Amino acid sequence: MREIIVCTFLTLDGVMQAPGAPDEDTESGFRHGGWQKPVDDEEVGAAIAGWYTGFDAMLLGRKTYDIFASYWPNADPGDPFTERMNSMRKYVASRTLASVEWRNSTLLRGDVVDAVRELKASDGGSISVVGSGDLAQTLMRHGLVDEYRLTIHPVIVGTGKRLFADGAIPTALTPVSVTTTKGGTVVGVYRTNGEPSYDSY
Repeated sequence: MREIIVCTFLTLDGVMQAPGAPDEDTESGFRHGGWQKPVDDEEVGAAIAGWYTGFDAMLLGRKTYDIFASYWPNADPGDPFTERMNSMRKYVASRTLASVEWRNSTLLRGDVVDAVRELKASDGGSISVVGSGDLAQTLMRHGLVDEYRLTIHPVIVGTGKRLFADGAIPTALTPVSVTTTKGGTVVGVYRTNGEPSYDSY
């Protein structure tokens, strides 16, 4: 059974929208795009690179696919991460794309939940969900996420799409590793562990 691992950059108040650039995703009038770079540091980059070495494939929503497919094929070929991103198998969940042209990309047909269940049952290694907030939330609602790898950055933006939005399914988590970089970013890996338990003091 393959595992689905959600990898996401978050602000301290849980926003995942448009970390990379001001015009990356302005949906709902979001004005804080590009919030990550000013609070980023080398340790975050090293952690992300380490995460990707263990993945067999990526699972992307349409917006994230469009962003990646416009950047990585033309990225610096001297950067070893460029070849890793271009050569990795990509599965794309979209209701609007008719085809996907980025190397090693496959468009998932039909119901995405059924398609991901088939992927999980197939042979191969772990599959990362990068960004792709709507897709990640769909997978979360159907109990298909096995692990979260999160970078929680020291900035509050107040509005925007959140990974754990209202209506998120209550889930117990087991910490695998949690560290803090010199720039104050929390890098956390958490395994899903059934339903939360409740108690009182």
